[in-house]
Amino acid sequence: MADLLPGAPYNRQSANCCRGGVLSSVTQNNRTATSQFDMYIVNFALDEHGDPKMPTTFSIGVPGYTCSNATNVPATRSKVDEQRHVQVLRTWQIICSYSQFRDAPSPSCCVSLTTFYNNTIVGCPRDSCGGANSPSAHQCLSGGEQSKVLAALPDAEGAPPVPVIRCTEHMCPIRVHWHVKQSYRGYWRVKTTVTNYDVVSNYTDWNLVVQHPNLRSLTQLFSFNYQPLIQYGTINDTGMFWGIKNYNEMLLGDGNVQTEMILEKDPSDFTFSGGWAFPRRVYFNGHECVMPPPDQYPSLPNAARDVRVSAVQRWLVASSCVLSLSMLFLV
Repeated sequence: MADLLPGAPYNRQSANCCRGGVLSSVTQNNRTATSQFDMYIVNFALDEHGDPKMPTTFSIGVPGYTCSNATNVPATRSKVDEQRHVQVLRTWQIICSYSQFRDAPSPSCCVSLTTFYNNTIVGCPRDSCGGANSPSAHQCLSGGEQSKVLAALPDAEGAPPVPVIRCTEHMCPIRVHWHVKQSYRGYWRVKTTVTNYDVVSNYTDWNLVVQHPNLRSLTQLFSFNYQPLIQYGTINDTGMFWGIKNYNEMLLGDGNVQTEMILEKDPSDFTFSGGWAFPRRVYFNGHECVMPPPDQYPSLPNAARDVRVSAVQRWLVASSCVLSLSMLFLV
């Protein structure tokens, strides 16, 4: 069974159907996060109690998902009009859980870091998404190798395109760049860029999840939508970003989308030292991205060392003055 396309004939449609096999996250669009279809079954098998047998070995056919056995749940009731409801005979529930390790043998995104207070560019770790010679490596495009692009395009039968990425040290289809851009008196500014290194594939209705303790103080966001995900008491450190409809909800092949955010400085924990300004975790389309090692994060200039040098210089100057005065009195 395959989901129908949105333009399916009206007599083949049912309520909440026809998503073309693509479901959005509930956070992005609650309506398109559900797909429904009807089946008409004649002479179905019965169990020992005379009830319809539950389905077995259920699978949604999407890499990374493993589905449970069917279980009985309260029968579904649908509202027909203002005063009537229709209850189905049986409702079964099957839960499918996702595992990134089952989906792909290697990661699919990585994170790079820069700041305004340090010229160091911390790129994605080398071979973040598998080396060029690893079995899971994508085809790599360098220079003017247009033949690989043409070979990867979908054929007439509608087969999905074969990923072809630009050759990089990290070898990831997606890179998320976090740039600490500016510091104000009570606020600080971050620019985030998501780059698609796949030259043949687009990402429709993409999403980005970031974990950072200062997201609870996000005051202004440009060019993206945002919704907090985990709020428990005073904890509000994880949020989802996604594109604006008809503007940047599609991340094009060999393209990028970017945003800037302004966050309020919380005097109780805000600091630029120790890598605090960088995200703890980043996910693109549900896949966790590879972060650089913390010991490589851009650091603040070592002002303390300058202070110590200045103190030594002052001590030498003072000692020189005392010595000069002593020699003057001796004369």
